[in-house]
Amino acid sequence: MNAKTDPAASDDSAANSHNTPHPVPPPTNPHFALFVATAGGLGYFPKAPGTLGSLVGLVLALLPSWIFFGLSAAIFAAWHDMIVFSESSPWHADPFLWTQILLAFFIAGLGVRASDRVSKRFREKDPQYVVIDEVSGQHLTLLLGCGIPVWWRVAQSFWNTTPLGLITLRSALNWKYLLLGFILFRVFDIWKPFPARQAESLPGGWGIMADDWIAGIYAAIGLWLARAAGL
Repeated sequence: MNAKTDPAASDDSAANSHNTPHPVPPPTNPHFALFVATAGGLGYFPKAPGTLGSLVGLVLALLPSWIFFGLSAAIFAAWHDMIVFSESSPWHADPFLWTQILLAFFIAGLGVRASDRVSKRFREKDPQYVVIDEVSGQHLTLLLGCGIPVWWRVAQSFWNTTPLGLITLRSALNWKYLLLGFILFRVFDIWKPFPARQAESLPGGWGIMADDWIAGIYAAIGLWLARAAGL
């Protein structure tokens, strides 16, 4: 004889099957955010990832003028004297300055978003492999430290300085500015003077990025003072 099926047991098993939650898939890694936050993977280097991030910020400060002169050389090879760098050029017509300002805001905004996503995904407050904050802070150092003019000093002509890059039409980035700006930013980034350390308590990506912006401002003041002193 076939055993009878208990209707109550069948009802209970059916109810349990309806109440069992569906398995939740693991969260996917934010690949683009990781790429940005680690500066293209440099943050994964076992030694001095923050220093490598600072070097990326230094290269970004040079990039606009490198691109400009590369294109200019290709387009105006026969008419090289058409490119004129005037020390009296108005600020609103300075392509390098506005490019650097837009680049600074772009890196900062992208950095806040990417570092916030990475921090939340891996549940870490400020992961060591996130170095976009150093990229942004180092770029800000060179922008403010060399972009703000020294009013009582006569600016040198572009053609007499042979710079490695330009922040503005009046301000060349020579090797001394790059080296000093790099050293000053690393010092203040490690030291974290007030209110840099306090800024780390800000939520999400803001806390990751803000302390490096403050370190960048301190370093920019030091770089500007060195320029004012005649460096």
